[in-house]
Amino acid sequence: MPMTDRGACPAECRACSHRGLNEAESLAQKQAWLAERLAPWANVLRRIVAPAGPERWGYRDKVALKARWDPQEGWRFGMEVRDRLIGLENCPVQSNRVRSALAWLSKALPPAGVFPLSIYSQVGTQATLILKTQNDPGDGWLAGKEAELARTGLEGLWIHLFPCAGRHLFGAGPMRLLWGKPLSRNSMGLFYGPQGFQQVILSLYARSLDEAEAFLSPGPGTSVIDLYCGAGATLARWSARGARTLGIELSKEALDCARLNAPEADLLRGRCALRIPQAEAWIQQVPEAFRLVYANPPRTGLEPEITGWLTASCRPARIAYLSCSAGTLSRDLERLTAEGFSVVSILPYDFFPQTRHVETLTLLERSEDPKIYKE
Repeated sequence: MPMTDRGACPAECRACSHRGLNEAESLAQKQAWLAERLAPWANVLRRIVAPAGPERWGYRDKVALKARWDPQEGWRFGMEVRDRLIGLENCPVQSNRVRSALAWLSKALPPAGVFPLSIYSQVGTQATLILKTQNDPGDGWLAGKEAELARTGLEGLWIHLFPCAGRHLFGAGPMRLLWGKPLSRNSMGLFYGPQGFQQVILSLYARSLDEAEAFLSPGPGTSVIDLYCGAGATLARWSARGARTLGIELSKEALDCARLNAPEADLLRGRCALRIPQAEAWIQQVPEAFRLVYANPPRTGLEPEITGWLTASCRPARIAYLSCSAGTLSRDLERLTAEGFSVVSILPYDFFPQTRHVETLTLLERSEDPKIYKE
């Protein structure tokens, strides 16, 4: 089945709401959505940068799928809709590596009676079997199948015991490496683990980082605070330019990878809002003109305490803000521009083709007068 065959998408699937649109139609809808939500800054909103043609299919290398046992077909993987499982094993948006792993697991895993699999998670070449139990079923079922598993393209396979699996993927239960290695490297050369977050189209993500880096212009003498820094992809860039860097991130696994990916950076673990005192002490060592901020928050946007700190005390010369929600971005920009920052440019990226989602990189600089929007 060719990856561009939209007919392969199950009609009941609720994930790719734009799969019935062609490329031009999808991008037009996203551009219009951004123009509406970010109307006060329409004069600096650029056209969406997007992958073209076949690159819009088979790109998704990060999934979290419900698992259900079928006596005739083995394990099925997909999305639950009204207690039905919509099979997504051959979803054309998913990468060949995901599809290959699912095909192998469907036949290789033990039945549900001895292996209570609830969710399958895959991040690049790292995969996790999330079991709804406290009892580890062991790994005897894998004996003799290691070579087949390696051919799927996976590099690490984990078991996570999580009796409350459902609304959340990972909990406090044990997590054990079943096979392979605990960390992998992506095409950017960065380490990541089984719970890691990384953009799924890394070439497009790299273009956004090029824009952020050119705007921030980090270098010797500058200090960059990287909020919600993840595994350190951006920290590594700022450090390579000779900037002093501080990353703040809640995830322990992400910070462990950040220590490998950006060993020169200072790191703080926790919610960004709760690390303001330490960040304040760190940034006060340099003049405001040499303070820079990069932020890549979750869909909820910047924490109110962070927005207040940026405008009242930190006062960086420039901010690069990558957002996955135009709604919370608009809210945050209203406050930032009301308190002395101007929006220089808004650059949208189609990180998730076939879906309604679009990410935007907003570039801001501190201005003398509030609510100045620059060409």
